[in-house]
Amino acid sequence: MKNSLKKRSRIGDKTRLLLKFNYASSFLSFLFGIACYFYLEVVTVIPFIFWGYTVLNGLNVVTFNRHGNLVIMAVVTSILSLLSTLVITFYSGGIQSAFIFVLPVIVLAGYISTSAFGRIYLYAILTIIVLIYWGTVSEVFFFENVVPPASKNMFGLLSLLFSVYLLEGVFGRNLLKAHSKMRKTKYEVEEKILEKENLLKEVHHRVKNNLQTISSLINLQSRNVEDLSIKKMLKSSQNRVIAMAMIHEMLYTREDASQIDCASYVQELVEHLVRSVKGTSSNIDIVIDIAEIKFNIDTAIPIGLLVNEAITNSLRYGIVDDAKGTVFVKMKREAEELVLEMGDDGKGFPDEITYKNSKSMGLQLMQKLVRQLRGSLHRAPKTKGTHYIIRFREVSGQLAESAQ
Repeated sequence: MKNSLKKRSRIGDKTRLLLKFNYASSFLSFLFGIACYFYLEVVTVIPFIFWGYTVLNGLNVVTFNRHGNLVIMAVVTSILSLLSTLVITFYSGGIQSAFIFVLPVIVLAGYISTSAFGRIYLYAILTIIVLIYWGTVSEVFFFENVVPPASKNMFGLLSLLFSVYLLEGVFGRNLLKAHSKMRKTKYEVEEKILEKENLLKEVHHRVKNNLQTISSLINLQSRNVEDLSIKKMLKSSQNRVIAMAMIHEMLYTREDASQIDCASYVQELVEHLVRSVKGTSSNIDIVIDIAEIKFNIDTAIPIGLLVNEAITNSLRYGIVDDAKGTVFVKMKREAEELVLEMGDDGKGFPDEITYKNSKSMGLQLMQKLVRQLRGSLHRAPKTKGTHYIIRFREVSGQLAESAQ
């Protein structure tokens, strides 16, 4: 809808500018014809060309009011202007005629409709000017000058005033207005974009605060629970909430409120998981090898939850107690796909255990998140510890919703 309104606005500006040119050129041509016939004693060809242009261009405007096609009106205007200017130039001295300066005006009239027409008129008129010059100096063309010698200077003055007024009074002034309007619109759009970005960041800030509140409530609830298995479940839920809160925190603290830098996000998330599960001092080495990749929030959240599940399982079940070990997260692009690898060098678990036969919520959640990413998940065989390989593509909001 907005694009349609902008397009109509641009067409309206072009239409108004071309109509002003038609009105001005027709009126000035009528006056120029009167001046030639009655005051400059130019009584053949030239005044009748001016009046003929006035009549034909007037009919062009009347016809446009019926068919409404801007391109047709622009083409007819340009052709009429070109032919009229050429005839007047031929009968007023050829390359030495002051009226030849009207030819550049026609190029601008062509550019009003489309840039393609403008280029065509530009190269055509450049060629015509060269041919007129060549015809004049080589005397191949015969240019009859019907302007009396006594009126030559006045005819030149009127020709220059005619072309300058059309260039500056019509095109220049209106193009300046259009430029001012575009600049004003640009500032308004920039202000609205900045306002929306600030509002979006505020939304992310509020969401992050709400998620942190939920995390705190889960933490308080876990303190009143004595069952260790339930404590672990609550802690897992808390880490999932924190993984999502980190994304919203990055979105409102970073300059770009729409993209998440994957490397820095995963680094912070894994460091938090190590502190959460193993404490502030541990024997865990963290290896993060992620290319310069940025995701939208619809991709970043499932990625964060996948990393949370895999690394949490590695820290709890792969590298037990205070044993020394390494957890890793790697990501790279391969053609149109993204490949995410993560795991540990711990004791691992049997290949026979899958999300289908496992009672672990973590494995089931990982499979669901991979489906949300429209990807595939499998474990690398014959490796020490656990090694997940996920292939996926970045998803949009609509795809994410349809996958749920």
